[in-house]
Amino acid sequence: MSTASVPMDASGLNRPLITLAIMLATIMQTLDSTIANVALPHMQGSLSVSLNQIGWVLTSYIVATAIATPLTGWLVDRFGKRNIFLASVAGFTLASMWCGISTSLFEIVIARVFQGVFGAALVPLSQTTLLDINPREKQGSAMALWGMGVMVGPIVGPTLGGWLTDSMGWRWVFFINVPVGILALWGIWKSFPADTPGRSMRFDMAGFVSLSLAIGGLQLLLDRGQQLDWFSSVEIWVEAYLAGFAAIYFIWHTWRTPPEHSFFDYRLILNRNYVTGLLFIFIVGVVLFASRALIPTMLQDLMGYTAEAAGWVTAPSGLGTMLAMLIVGRLVGKVDLRLLLAIGFGVTAFSLWEMQGYSLVISQGDVIWPGVWQGLGIGLVFVPLSTATFATLSPQMRANGTAIYSLVRNVGSSLGISLVETLLTRNTQIAHATLAAHIDGRNPGYANPAVAELYNPHSSMGQLLLNNEITRQASMIAYMDNFWLMMVMTLAIFPLLLIIRTPKREAEARRS
Repeated sequence: MSTASVPMDASGLNRPLITLAIMLATIMQTLDSTIANVALPHMQGSLSVSLNQIGWVLTSYIVATAIATPLTGWLVDRFGKRNIFLASVAGFTLASMWCGISTSLFEIVIARVFQGVFGAALVPLSQTTLLDINPREKQGSAMALWGMGVMVGPIVGPTLGGWLTDSMGWRWVFFINVPVGILALWGIWKSFPADTPGRSMRFDMAGFVSLSLAIGGLQLLLDRGQQLDWFSSVEIWVEAYLAGFAAIYFIWHTWRTPPEHSFFDYRLILNRNYVTGLLFIFIVGVVLFASRALIPTMLQDLMGYTAEAAGWVTAPSGLGTMLAMLIVGRLVGKVDLRLLLAIGFGVTAFSLWEMQGYSLVISQGDVIWPGVWQGLGIGLVFVPLSTATFATLSPQMRANGTAIYSLVRNVGSSLGISLVETLLTRNTQIAHATLAAHIDGRNPGYANPAVAELYNPHSSMGQLLLNNEITRQASMIAYMDNFWLMMVMTLAIFPLLLIIRTPKREAEARRS
């Protein structure tokens, strides 16, 4: 997947219009990763399908995006950035319209597959384009702007999706992409310069098929594992074997294939900054998206919040991310990147430490402020991390590198969500059994006559109410355990900051 495409000539460009157009495309794509989630119950009733079936609306998009993302480098090398951008935006917009007018589950799943395929290149291409059109001293600000689109989109998605679904119907969750896509398409058409494709690569079909099977199997396993009780399901075993054997074959095939003929240029993994950045962005994907998946369900299931109210309470974390990125974009190049990363991870760990102290009687402020701190921490991490990851990568390898970078972040988010959902279910069961073992007539709570009458374990109503309350308490304990685990994961990567070289030091190392 190495690319030899010619780097973009940044002279005489309309940078503001290019930036606006590609950021509209990026936000449109990242928003769709979460905006449809809250509309699923409405779609389920409209299309007359089961809960298990409607889940394919999300799964099909995730798997298609994951499989198509690694193609970005080869497509850019073969057809050029401008052509791929135009095709991706046009295809994604048309697929979004198709989703909105679909009348059956099969139709909307196929449309979501096309959405994923066409949208896969938008995030990595927007990143490499912003790096190409900006000089080194402005790349920190460019990555800050790109980071806002990538990170804020998934956070705002559920809130916007809930409002559109309640106000205008679930179809507008997809129709909203049409005007945005048309504006992005016009901006790219008017401002994006024509580039010369490298056309130096033959397509490595064996590498692409094996990598696609590995990624597709892994994504299906992660997305459907909890729903199917993991390895008690034949489907999960099939997906695990498929992912494992395909990954082993891909590694063997790539190792014995020359880089110029391989689908994946293994010279990328020889770049220390790049590999360390991949590890960091994997952890960011796990922590950010896992916590984003936990908090709304915690508020709705345990504290009686509506979907819209939960969205408004969690939305300020996006404001924290935007604020941090605006600040840190001006600091990149002036302050040691490792210091910025350390501060960002420290703030993120602090927010998770506050979250692991949640209880069933917290106020809205108790939810908002840790979310803002987490948003600030992630924002402080994302910009210097993107800058450091690609600082020592040649422009010819950026399209390839950004595609893998986006893929690793997406896999991290899928793994994180699957991990916390599984732990939530199992830790709830463990905590429920532990709490229930301490419920008897000697429990201090039964000293209150009203409590003793309401939660009387000898009446059917009392048993039901008692079980519901124990389940709520056990679920809260499980949520706290998950936040604690993510805090430990965040703190555990601090030693890896020592591996990263700043661009200046890297240049000095090359001269010596």
